[in-house]
Amino acid sequence: MVETVLVTGASGFVAQHCIVQLLQGGYRVRGTLRSAKREDEVRAAIRNGGAEDGGLSLVEADLTKDEGWDEAVAGCAFVLHVASPFPAVQPEDEDELIRPARDGALRVLAAAAKAGVKRTVMTSSIAAVSAGLDKSGGRVFDESDWSDLDGENVSAYEKSKTIAERAAWEFMDTEAAGDMQLTVINPGAILGPILTRDTSTSVEIVRQLMIRAMPACPRIGFPVVDVRDVASAHIAAMTAPQAAGRRYICTLPQVWFTEVGKILDARFGPEGWNIPTGQLPDWVLRVMSIFNPMLRTVTPALGVERRYDNSRIRAELNWTAHKVPEMVIASAESLIEHGVVRRR
Repeated sequence: MVETVLVTGASGFVAQHCIVQLLQGGYRVRGTLRSAKREDEVRAAIRNGGAEDGGLSLVEADLTKDEGWDEAVAGCAFVLHVASPFPAVQPEDEDELIRPARDGALRVLAAAAKAGVKRTVMTSSIAAVSAGLDKSGGRVFDESDWSDLDGENVSAYEKSKTIAERAAWEFMDTEAAGDMQLTVINPGAILGPILTRDTSTSVEIVRQLMIRAMPACPRIGFPVVDVRDVASAHIAAMTAPQAAGRRYICTLPQVWFTEVGKILDARFGPEGWNIPTGQLPDWVLRVMSIFNPMLRTVTPALGVERRYDNSRIRAELNWTAHKVPEMVIASAESLIEHGVVRRR
């Protein structure tokens, strides 16, 4: 019997790669959308990712509303709860991110448990592991760590991921969870090939360098992971017996903007792309951020370094990862393919 998997937020970057891999693995997939108007776009993305979309059905369900979730999970063996807001610019009211992340997770979990779903795999983030904690790189974070929301410069996004994940684990301690199991994946900044023009916030790192939005690279770095490896982690966590009740840090070590710039320059410079590779002084970024809300979002990350232990996911889920140059180049090639960036 072919099992059905619900994937929330089917128009999203990670969700689309999960759907592709699930379909290729022989599952039926039901995806949720806030608006059915995006169905054609999602189906085109799935085909672009190399999967036939015949085994995919799409339904309307919104994380901010109760309606539609019981119908969405009906008959599903597993749920991949991937949907969560991740804006490029932080909102003035942090509840604009926190409420849909937390309440949406609880809606999905409650509906899944009621429907007899075996296991839900939820996408969290390393933002729920290390925010507000050591920024020097001297500490290695693992799955036992939780962000300190009272710490310095904790963003609304980091709060939303931490609060949503904690709420999910608290739900699992209630009678309403029944026999359902929960596993959580905590990725770093997600790079890799986009499947539509609708780019992810993480891939914005590459886009900004490709269009030379700044004359040099800010002193900012992120732990990175390929979207294809995030998707494979979700699918492995869905059925691995040992994954029940576990968190998994899903990232490679931190990469600085200058390193990403040099990878892009080596690959695309000979084709005429003018990629910045030098270091931007911190004061220049701070001045630029006065006029650019997106830069204001990342300014607190100047000079911050964090390290993570990914040994659990490698050992328990047999997880392997694309190398950093592969994911950076795949991001850029897909941005070019979809016409998101053009050579000047």
